[in-house]
Amino acid sequence: MFSDKVRIFSGSSNQLLAERICAELGCTLGRIKISRFKSGEVYVHYEESVRNCDVFLVQSFSHPINEHFVELLVMIDAAKRASARTINIMIPYYGYARQERKSAPREPISAKMVADVLTTVGADRIITLDLHAPAIQGFFNIPVDHLTALDLISDYLKSKNIRNPVVVSPDAGRASTAEKLANYLNAPFAIMIKKRPKHNESVITHVIGDVEGQTPIIIEDLIDTGSTIINVVESLKERGAEDAIVCATHPLFSNPAIEKLGHPNIREVVVTDSIFQPDLSEDRFKVISVAPMLAEATRIIIQGGSISTLFKNAGV
Repeated sequence: MFSDKVRIFSGSSNQLLAERICAELGCTLGRIKISRFKSGEVYVHYEESVRNCDVFLVQSFSHPINEHFVELLVMIDAAKRASARTINIMIPYYGYARQERKSAPREPISAKMVADVLTTVGADRIITLDLHAPAIQGFFNIPVDHLTALDLISDYLKSKNIRNPVVVSPDAGRASTAEKLANYLNAPFAIMIKKRPKHNESVITHVIGDVEGQTPIIIEDLIDTGSTIINVVESLKERGAEDAIVCATHPLFSNPAIEKLGHPNIREVVVTDSIFQPDLSEDRFKVISVAPMLAEATRIIIQGGSISTLFKNAGV
């Protein structure tokens, strides 16, 4: 083990990812008891000492998000009261990130609220992956290591030797990511213009870029219900595109997303294991593990160095 003063513990959201991180680091996942009282209250007990240790807590804000959020808060509090030296929170998927600004009067900025609560309870550092809005890093007054799975996804796509690829951003907000992926693949890119009549619904109004006869590679940070992706795929097909490859870091897959992604014009869905998904068929879904990257980030945090060395583009 690279340090006998490092302890890694998992919440209940994605223990498999935590185990993979520990395997990469050559250590054992820490022993922790997490249970619920009859009333639903969360109980946490660390079953080994964390005094003067650098503690890493792995917890994605996946469904049920509020349960996992409160569970993490109790884990942080327990570690703090047990005299942990530092408490480093590894949140592969940062929930509430789609509420990062007010788009109408009397709305919350929930992403900022989550940041405030994590910091107040006792977090010393946040490690997260492909935030929906990178500016969320500024909501914290503690260090934030913002990683990206773009390199992992691009390497996989390169190995596929896709014929006539075109990288497609489903909206203007993903344009920068789409441009980076297009540069990695030496491919053109296109942008979809959409409007949202309500939450989890979207309507494609325009496509900027040539997609006819091309194989679209749709890049998103997350897939929730799958409605937006299906709208994008069908709009591309109407404009003469081939069957699409869909890529996203975070597979939320709220019901009935998995069923929707069985669409005949979707060739493959490429995601990571930032969110635990036990029931994905191997023929349609490709799951890339982010464990090696998160393990290396942990090593850098403990031993020193630059997180930017994890990326092809050191400016990430």
